[in-house]
Amino acid sequence: MAKKRRPQPQAAAPQIKDGEVPVVGAREPCPCGSGRRYKACHGRRAAHAATELVQRPFEGLPGECDWVALRELVPAATAELTLKGGLPEGVPAVKLATVLPMAWPALRRDNGTVLLGLQNDTASGDISRDLADTLQRALVAEPGTPVAAGRPAADGPRLQDLLDLEAPFEPTVHTGFEFWVENAENATGEVAASLERANAAAIPTARIPGLEGAYWCQAPEKNHLRWVTSYPEEQLLDALARLHAAGTSSLGEGTRLVGSFRAHGLVVPVWDLPSSMDAEAVAEPAAAFAERLTKALATDAPLTTEERRARGGLTNRQVTLS
Repeated sequence: MAKKRRPQPQAAAPQIKDGEVPVVGAREPCPCGSGRRYKACHGRRAAHAATELVQRPFEGLPGECDWVALRELVPAATAELTLKGGLPEGVPAVKLATVLPMAWPALRRDNGTVLLGLQNDTASGDISRDLADTLQRALVAEPGTPVAAGRPAADGPRLQDLLDLEAPFEPTVHTGFEFWVENAENATGEVAASLERANAAAIPTARIPGLEGAYWCQAPEKNHLRWVTSYPEEQLLDALARLHAAGTSSLGEGTRLVGSFRAHGLVVPVWDLPSSMDAEAVAEPAAAFAERLTKALATDAPLTTEERRARGGLTNRQVTLS
């Protein structure tokens, strides 16, 4: 009969802090010494952190409403970005762009300027962290090269960590995508053809001065005003319902509040406008509506029956974009 072996004492697992655990293959033993595979131990935590959805990824950034608009609503726009501590040597400027050629996440131009694309698929549930990772890689990329997609570290920096939060955020809306290339007026061949195709698909859009997150756009049958707001959703819907029930939710003759989007944690009311109403014509009535909305937001009285009915209608016409 084989001699039974006395159980040997197990060596104490090394004490490693979460931040010190290196990334290994999913089926390899976890470096923390637990005896489990990495995917069932610290890898699970890293994967969860990377996929957990951040409801308001741009919260805390100057111009949060405009960030959301450029991400979801505006075809062609750019905005200067200011980094904490200034620009690295050899980088004359960093600009946010709604979209870049070939859907590149970022581009380092020949002169060193960095263009960061906003309307791209992201690898994690935190758009801010994805963009920050892309930005960091773009700052050290070779001039004249695009930056490929990547997955950020679960504890990597976010835009809120890299950008100067005191600097203003002022988007510039473009009629086309000529900002993709330098000296676009001299473009020829496939470059010119690509610009022509992209420009033809872009919906004419304009920013409404003085109203953060408000954008006019031209559609085939009617125009629209889409206004990204940062008010708490329930409070905003109550205020819109009060105005709608009172007959003061429109922006003038032929206009109508038709519903709202929900995007990145913010609510985006939408109005139908006559085809004859351009961005300049809607600016004044939109500013007047903003004043009415401010007063309605300050009211805390219970909704009347008519106001509750109006609120239900607005809620039923709400669509979530992200």
